[in-house]
Amino acid sequence: MAYRHLPFEQYFINTSEDYTHTGKITYPVQYTAVRYNTTKLGKKLGLWHEVNYEIHYEAERDVIQMHFQRTLDTSDWFANIFEFASRYYAAIEFEDEELQLRVHHGWGNMYLAVKHEVREKWQALHEAHPSAATEILGWSLGSGIACLCCQDLNYNFGVKPYLYTFGSVRPFKYTPLNKKRMRRYLATLCTDCKNFADVNDLISYMPPFRGFTMIRRVNVGTERKRSLFRLLHPLRYHVHYDLSELYRQFTDGTAEEAESAPDGKGGEPA
Repeated sequence: MAYRHLPFEQYFINTSEDYTHTGKITYPVQYTAVRYNTTKLGKKLGLWHEVNYEIHYEAERDVIQMHFQRTLDTSDWFANIFEFASRYYAAIEFEDEELQLRVHHGWGNMYLAVKHEVREKWQALHEAHPSAATEILGWSLGSGIACLCCQDLNYNFGVKPYLYTFGSVRPFKYTPLNKKRMRRYLATLCTDCKNFADVNDLISYMPPFRGFTMIRRVNVGTERKRSLFRLLHPLRYHVHYDLSELYRQFTDGTAEEAESAPDGKGGEPA
């Protein structure tokens, strides 16, 4: 069966549990919650983080679909804001040389807490449906976890997922020495990747430090130019990805114009 993606706004409606209550969910996402803690002190004080994911097989399109949930509570915000330092993640071979991946500390810990469960469930579905494509979805914080999952499945199983995220954060960290190689590596991970980000969505520029990047930012928006005033209104520009007009360019042959340049000049600060 040839792969067929849903309208992009529908992915947002599904993975956000219809946050803005304007659409109809095509699949009732029931997240699995995993609690974790990375420090002994945190365990003693009863301070736990939680990461939420969902995975299912969609027979109509022959697709294994995965969702990662958005920021929900105080512990998520702690991971978002106070654990922004990059951390060592993995050393991989790319272009016959070692490439050391570094990621946002908080989001890296989140995915590490669920990666074995996610791998096992994906493998079981893949063995049952070997022809199925894999879609990975996320919004906001969930988009960062989705990007890490995409890298994990690609590196360890050779699969090239379809990655569609909304208001994506920037989970990967490059250095001046490996910037170009990192961008080339990230470009190999997906069959198709669209990290949809409104040019005025403040969350999509997080962390606000040089060197952090997402896999492939695709700029969309109802406003053509970025402005400080709009960036300070995330309740408008971070939650409107259910608008079908944001994605019209991807059906009329002008999609390339909306993609950010590889060096970040299209809206993603280097």
